[in-house]
Amino acid sequence: MNENINREITQLKSDDVFLIIDRVKQKFDFPIHFHPEYELNFILNGKGVRRVVGTSMEEIDDIELVLVGPNLEHGWETHKCKSENIYEITIQFHEDLFNPRVLSLKNFAPIKDLFHKSKHGILFDGNTAMKLLPRIKGLTSTNGVTDFIKLVKLLEELADSKSQRLLSQNVVRDSEYENSDRIRKVQEFIKQNHSRKITLKEISTLVNMSQSSFNRFIKKRTGKTFIEYMNDKRIGQATELLIETDMSVGEIAYKSGFNNIANFNRLFKKLKNTSPSKFKSEFKSVKRFVKSS
Repeated sequence: MNENINREITQLKSDDVFLIIDRVKQKFDFPIHFHPEYELNFILNGKGVRRVVGTSMEEIDDIELVLVGPNLEHGWETHKCKSENIYEITIQFHEDLFNPRVLSLKNFAPIKDLFHKSKHGILFDGNTAMKLLPRIKGLTSTNGVTDFIKLVKLLEELADSKSQRLLSQNVVRDSEYENSDRIRKVQEFIKQNHSRKITLKEISTLVNMSQSSFNRFIKKRTGKTFIEYMNDKRIGQATELLIETDMSVGEIAYKSGFNNIANFNRLFKKLKNTSPSKFKSEFKSVKRFVKSS
């Protein structure tokens, strides 16, 4: 956790089911922060706003729906947004609202997985956001039993959505390898050896599979080929180093397993929509803004 980031004390009371804030605003001026509560944030008319969630920093479109897990750094800043009627609905609920016994039930497995993935922050597409807007607006501040049921139904629909994208790369993706010793072993091996070349043959032998079988296995489990999975992990490592160290881009590329800086720059831009140097510069400017706040 970055020491310059603010720990927000939310208005959610211990006996509340959730807190809902519904407002129209002209700008975002609350600094990057974290808190132990889950947060679901819906934004309309926000094109040009910049979102920071963990190691992810992106400009948003008109419509935004993001679920942020407990203690994950996050914040939105006005940036390039010209709208004077930004509509925002924020829902916060306690980390222990659903106890482990409830989440262990078969019917709650999708919500449990949703909570695991929220450690990275989850972005849902605009269609999902607008589809669920009536459910979000249907929650009231009375926090009665009916509202609790509505919240569960909302979480269920979010969990069932096929348009999820994980944002931050600075947390281990538990949901990728839950109940899979092979994925866990692959994850640990990559973590220890990401700075050197890892071959498909080497990783396949590690988990006692043929190369073709392992490629099918990793694709099924993560939605990525082995090469895509490796690149994703290495860019995630590079992102953390860009944020947390003063190392040069070349040093970071080498330390993250890239022998060719041009290839590193190309892949980083493909995955992050910006260059490593620009990302580092912009993220540091955001941190300075936060520190001065």
